[in-house]
Amino acid sequence: MEESVKNFALIGAAGYVAPRHMRAIKELGHELVAAMDPSDSVGVLDQYFPKVDFFTEFERFDRHLEKLKRQGEALDYLSVCTPNYLHDAHIRFGLRLGAEVICEKPLVLNPWNLAPLIDLEQETGKKVSCILQLRLHPSVQALKQKVESAPAEKIFDVDLTYITSRGKWYYASWKGDESKSGGVATNIGVHFFDMLQWVFGPVQHLKVHVHNHDRAAGYLELERARVRWFLSINGETLPEAIQHKELKTFRSVQLDGEQFEFSDGFHDLHTQSYQNILLERGFGISEAQASIEMIQRIRQAEIEPLQEDYHPMAKLPLSHHPFINRMK
Repeated sequence: MEESVKNFALIGAAGYVAPRHMRAIKELGHELVAAMDPSDSVGVLDQYFPKVDFFTEFERFDRHLEKLKRQGEALDYLSVCTPNYLHDAHIRFGLRLGAEVICEKPLVLNPWNLAPLIDLEQETGKKVSCILQLRLHPSVQALKQKVESAPAEKIFDVDLTYITSRGKWYYASWKGDESKSGGVATNIGVHFFDMLQWVFGPVQHLKVHVHNHDRAAGYLELERARVRWFLSINGETLPEAIQHKELKTFRSVQLDGEQFEFSDGFHDLHTQSYQNILLERGFGISEAQASIEMIQRIRQAEIEPLQEDYHPMAKLPLSHHPFINRMK
C-alpha cells in the first residue's frame, strides 16, 4: 500500500540544521507547505521546495496554517529547527495546531518542561519526536551491541573530545547566550551526551572541571563507563596536526585506549530519523529525557579542581571572552 503524502511546515528555516530537515521531507516524498523564519536568508528552500509559502512573521505563519486547517488541508507535521530556548513554545504551538511535532535536540533546555509537554500530547492525541540521530549511526549501534555483549562487570574507559571552531559571530548570536542556548555543553554536546548514556547507561556521578564561554570539560561515571570529556568552539584548542591541515573540526572517541571511528555515515541520518518517525518508531519525550537531565546537571554543577579524573585538554590555557577582547 502506497504511503500518502504528508503535509509539513517548518519553523526555523534559516537555521544551520534546517536543510537536513528539508532534504529528509523531500527525499521521503512529502510536501513542505509552509516555512517561517525571522531571517529571509532562506534561498536554500529553492533546492527542495521552491513553491513553499514562506513567512518572516510568526503571526502570519500562524494565520496561514490556521487557514489551511479550516480548508481541510491541515498540517500532519511541524518541524522545529529554532533556537534551543524556543523549542518548548514551538512544540506546544504544533501540538495545539493538531500536528505531530519533530524537534531538533535539545527538546527543551530544562527537564521540568517535559511533563507539561507529555500532558499536552495526551490532550491533543499528537506525539512529539526528537532528532537523536547518533543512535542511528551504524558504528554507534555496533558499539552499543559490543557493550551489551561484554561481561556485566566490565566498565569501559572513554575519552570524548569534540572541537568545532566558531568565530566571534557565535557570541553575538543566540548561541552565545547561555540562557538561550544552554551554553557550550548543551549546544554542541547534547547529542554526544545522549549517545553516551544510550550506549553505556544512566549517570551515576558527574564532575565539571571547566565550563565557560568557549569550552567545557568534565568527568562522567555511567553504568558501564568512566568518561572524560572535552568540548570546545575555540579553534586554538584544536590539536596541532589538525590546525596544520587547516581543518576546523576534530571529533574523537577513545574506548579503552583505542580510537572509535565514526567520522563518516552522518549524511543520511536525518532522513532515517524522519523515516522512523513516519513509521511511528521515532524517539519520543521519554527517550530524550536522560540527556536533558544530564546537561542541566552539568550547567548547575560547581567547578571542581583538576585531579586524576580530568580530560588532558582541560588544562589548556583559558581565553578571554571575545566581547571583552574587543573592548580593550
